[in-house]
Amino acid sequence: MQLLKDRAGSLMIAVATALAILAVAMTLFLNSAWVGFEQGRTEAAAWTGFTPADLRTATDSILADLIGPPDFDVVVAGRAVLSERERSHMRDVRGVFVGFFGVTLVVILVAAAFARRRPSGRALWAPVRTGAVGLIVGLVVVGVISFVAFDTLFEVFHRVFFAGGSYTFDPATERLVQLFPFAFWQETAIALGAVSMVIAAVLAVVAGRRASAGVDRHRSIPSEIAARIPRTVE
Repeated sequence: MQLLKDRAGSLMIAVATALAILAVAMTLFLNSAWVGFEQGRTEAAAWTGFTPADLRTATDSILADLIGPPDFDVVVAGRAVLSERERSHMRDVRGVFVGFFGVTLVVILVAAAFARRRPSGRALWAPVRTGAVGLIVGLVVVGVISFVAFDTLFEVFHRVFFAGGSYTFDPATERLVQLFPFAFWQETAIALGAVSMVIAAVLAVVAGRRASAGVDRHRSIPSEIAARIPRTVE
């Protein structure tokens, strides 16, 4: 029974590590600086016909609504930027974000409960390293698939998390995909994967060293104890 608990604890710590890395990396891209940079690269202003100021107003409002009340009712030049169907999809997007961060928080709390029962050392840091390395492997696999079939992967992702037909928009007439063109998501996904892998690699190295240090300390205990035992003089 204890063995099963230990394995469950290690699994939860590993999964929590991977999810936490992704959550941290994602927050680095949910800001106007990155979004504005990518919109410039993917020519969102040309797609929308907005001035730079109007483009910033529309985008900043949409980003704010991902965190605050999900209205998505920004108005530019007296006209609503998004249709009701587009606003509905953005509310669904917000739901996915909230769901991901909520699940991540719950998993981290459960993993923390397991971690508190473990001494700081290999028992704690080894599963952290496993989670970081596992995430790197997973991202490499997804990256290879994305390189040859990003559009298919993008479609599968939407089919899993959104109702059919709720996420297809015409770039010729609908603002949502003009503000965030397909290339925007493609390049952002690449950047997100790269940053996640860097964070995971650094954490894997740190956790590996901590785990090894824990093993060394554990092995040194018997000799330290032995050194304190008085020797009998023959």
